[in-house]
Amino acid sequence: MNTGQRPWDGIIGEDEQAAYRAAGFGRPSGMGRRPALLIIDVQYRTTGTRPQPFSESIREFPTSCGAVGWDAVRAIEPLLALFRERDWPVLYPHVAPKRAYDGGRLAEKIPSIMGIPAQGYEFVAELAPRDCDILVPKKQPSAFFATALASHLIDLGADTLIVTGCTTSGCVRASVVDAFSYNFRVTVPEECVYDRSRVSHAVNLFDMSEKYADVAPAAEVRSRLAAL
Repeated sequence: MNTGQRPWDGIIGEDEQAAYRAAGFGRPSGMGRRPALLIIDVQYRTTGTRPQPFSESIREFPTSCGAVGWDAVRAIEPLLALFRERDWPVLYPHVAPKRAYDGGRLAEKIPSIMGIPAQGYEFVAELAPRDCDILVPKKQPSAFFATALASHLIDLGADTLIVTGCTTSGCVRASVVDAFSYNFRVTVPEECVYDRSRVSHAVNLFDMSEKYADVAPAAEVRSRLAAL
């Protein structure tokens, strides 16, 4: 278990962290032998077309998380390279362009999602899928809800999911909880997920690490994978 500074330190109090330890939460799940990489919603709509401060990036796409998205892209790149090198499966749960009938309850909460320009739905070039990868269009936060993701993973024989992308508190968390519910082992490389809120990012990483996933620095995750 990582003993260095964690993303939630200074946000989740030491007394609260100790309460989880006392109750037995946070034990590592480890990895199986057949990992699959999920890259969730890493599209220009969540990063902007270039690194910019949040206040500037949302002028391009109101759903952008700003420069933190590009920090995560850089962290995902070597992880993706390892999966390419090992010929392990890579899957891209993503939001498809919205039609008028796609709004539902989410559009009632966040009307701006319905007006994203077409370029916003393109995958960030540095992490773009290849022909061998699996694209999983989704309409709800969880990559599993009403999609073929579970079927694909079963067909691949995957037993471990490495979950990256955004947002930490939204689609990443929802997908992690569902993956856990399907009995997959789940690992979240902490620099490879991002959110527009630093506090939501940290709190959700902590909660996932205590209940549903192993949360660890990206370099540590790559080292574990390389040892498989």
